[in-house]
Amino acid sequence: MAWFSKKPRISTETEQTTESRPSRMEGLWAKCESCDEIIYRQDLEKNWMVCPHCEHHHAWPARSRLTTLLDPDSFEEFDKDLEPQDPLGFSDSKKYKDRLKSTRKNLGECDAFISGVGRIEGHQVSVGCFVFEFMGGSMGSVVGEKVARVFERAHDLKCSAIIFSASGGARMQEGIFSLMQMAKTSAAIARFRTGTRPYISVMLNPTTGGVAASFSWLGDVILAEPKALIGFAGPRVIEQTIRQKLPEGFQRSEFLLEHGMIDSIVHRKELRTKLGQILGLLG
Repeated sequence: MAWFSKKPRISTETEQTTESRPSRMEGLWAKCESCDEIIYRQDLEKNWMVCPHCEHHHAWPARSRLTTLLDPDSFEEFDKDLEPQDPLGFSDSKKYKDRLKSTRKNLGECDAFISGVGRIEGHQVSVGCFVFEFMGGSMGSVVGEKVARVFERAHDLKCSAIIFSASGGARMQEGIFSLMQMAKTSAAIARFRTGTRPYISVMLNPTTGGVAASFSWLGDVILAEPKALIGFAGPRVIEQTIRQKLPEGFQRSEFLLEHGMIDSIVHRKELRTKLGQILGLLG
């Protein structure tokens, strides 16, 4: 018999309770993605999810964005009950319908886009905002329909349209149905432009794929947040395709502004004022 044997450790009831109980400090602090500073989460949220040390713009929930940027109690949501289906019966590591069900349950959102009508400094706008947390803000058939309705509603109400884009591109679980949303949304913009009101596109981090390749680039005025990743394909894919090293900061909003691809980079805290100015001049 061996002189040494290792017996499984039996944790006490107190230890088991402590391990299963969440820490009271959990979720109270956040680490800045840019400067690594530790920030009290409540202070970060009060600062519109902008780091007080380095001004890095963290992800900002769509509903918080709309509540803050629109006039108080002016937002009326439309098409809230539209939900995506599974026309292809798609399945990878998980069935698409199951993935949708679990994401809806976790986020409390039906899909990756919120739309409605509100006001900014008294100006009526038809507005939409991507929910990036919902499958990377991917654009499926329902998202495309909601985006198209933003422009149709703006056309009918004779008001301006604003869309805040944050997306990884088309939702490939819906195949050709998702790709057709690029043409659908672009056609809706063409009809909207028979009027005289502007479409303001606000690009957030990230705005890529089919969303960037369609309605996001078609704004009459194109704004972006600082250091936002904006482009069709990712930098690594482009480098592998053209076999060349890309410039520093390629596909970031500062690089795009320098090369005339966007009109302005606007700090999050200045965005409401900037939108009000543009609507006052053009809307």
